[in-house]
Amino acid sequence: MNSKWLTTNNSVAIPRRQIPVLHLSDLMEGIAAQIQQGLRVIQFFGYEAANGNISVVAVLSDDISNHLTVATAQTERGGRYDSISNTVLTMQLFERNLYEEYGIVPEGHPWLKPVRYGYGATVRSEIADYPFYKSTGGEVHETALGPVHGGITESGHFRFLCHGEDVFHLEIQTGYQHRGVEALFTTGNPMNKSALAESIAGDTVIGHVWAHALAIEAMSGVRVSARAEIIRAIALELERIAMHLSGLSGMSLDIGFLPGASTYGRLRNTIMDTMLMISGCRFGRGLIRPGGVLSDIEVKSREHVLRIFDDVSRDLEIINEYFFNDPGVQSLIEYMGTVSTEAAWRAGIIGIAAKSSGLPIDARADQPYGVYVKDSIEPVLLKAGDVAARARIRVLEIEQSIELLRRWLNLGIMTGGIKEEARLMKADSFVVTTVEGWRGAVTHTSMTGRNSELEHYRVTDPSFHNWIALTLAMRGNGISDFPLCNRSFDLSFSAHDL
Repeated sequence: MNSKWLTTNNSVAIPRRQIPVLHLSDLMEGIAAQIQQGLRVIQFFGYEAANGNISVVAVLSDDISNHLTVATAQTERGGRYDSISNTVLTMQLFERNLYEEYGIVPEGHPWLKPVRYGYGATVRSEIADYPFYKSTGGEVHETALGPVHGGITESGHFRFLCHGEDVFHLEIQTGYQHRGVEALFTTGNPMNKSALAESIAGDTVIGHVWAHALAIEAMSGVRVSARAEIIRAIALELERIAMHLSGLSGMSLDIGFLPGASTYGRLRNTIMDTMLMISGCRFGRGLIRPGGVLSDIEVKSREHVLRIFDDVSRDLEIINEYFFNDPGVQSLIEYMGTVSTEAAWRAGIIGIAAKSSGLPIDARADQPYGVYVKDSIEPVLLKAGDVAARARIRVLEIEQSIELLRRWLNLGIMTGGIKEEARLMKADSFVVTTVEGWRGAVTHTSMTGRNSELEHYRVTDPSFHNWIALTLAMRGNGISDFPLCNRSFDLSFSAHDL
């Protein structure tokens, strides 16, 4: 850990003046040194300071000591620094994003091109002029997919360089879904932004709105009751189960295993109906708000949900037996789309993609919050790193989540009310909040100004970290393997593009 950096914790508000201000070159050296020590970059971004310069903020996670390290630097808009992406691959997208938004040039960057075409950015290119990687040769050809896709798939473009069916390289062009979400957090009443947080990613409603609520609570000094904390965790684990079932159903459909597609899909609907019973919405919208939750879980409801889990567990055991023991299924998912442990670490991959490659990265264990502070989580792990491992990780996490839910729902009378009134946020405060969504950790950083207004807000979804994993996984595979490989990661363009 770098002594020049400030050590803090998840969901703890600190005065902004306590954050060390380094020279930009020292900040980058500190990032590289800490990554060598095993820390991970979870946020790296810039914002316009009061003096007109650009403040660059770096937040790293120490998964062993369960701390965060924070430091900042200032530079002029359009400034320059030596890129560290050649040696620290996980920084390549963060550096590109800073360049896109403020024109701060990472000299020597190996892959300097647009990320999401930020609104009002100094450096901006038209999507039609995106500089794709090129390769020459009579037997090498390009295949394009998107940005318009069939069904309900989000807009995003995939460009394959192939030799026959074999994929040499996949490049993913994003930015089509950019809505300017982060700027919207800083306009209007900051206490009324929960619905915006719920809309960052429609399949990660609970993960994002909980991270937002933690930020508001930390900066306003509101303490949430044990009862509300448990209800929040129940909703988060229900969301995890539902989306893992959705992924398993989609993978089954992609390979033509219809019993899996129908059964996993049916069980997903059962879980979403349970969320509806608890929150009034199948996706959990309107449940979590700063200060607690808006819906309680009565004893009769808890008993009903426990009976549902008995049925779900029974059916899951049956369909899992078929899916993971069918020779045809295994021949299609084993050894496909492999990402090694070393590659996953160097690329900064998180969540289920990391855990399927042997990296125990899980915010519930690394940076515990809410009920997870007492109910510690041991991340489930596999090392194969292929499509089969990403499917199996989903099953293992579903089983782990059901066990947690049974434990919480079997508790006696939960104490405390369900919501405390929010208070005025502290002036000139800084807080990082991270919550383990079903894809991986969602991270929000909030900063208030001198009048307690929400001055800057930053969101990093696991999809921002993990789209590169799909690129790595496709190398050496056939182009016809892409739909299944893509589904095994199940990433979001809207959560990346914001």
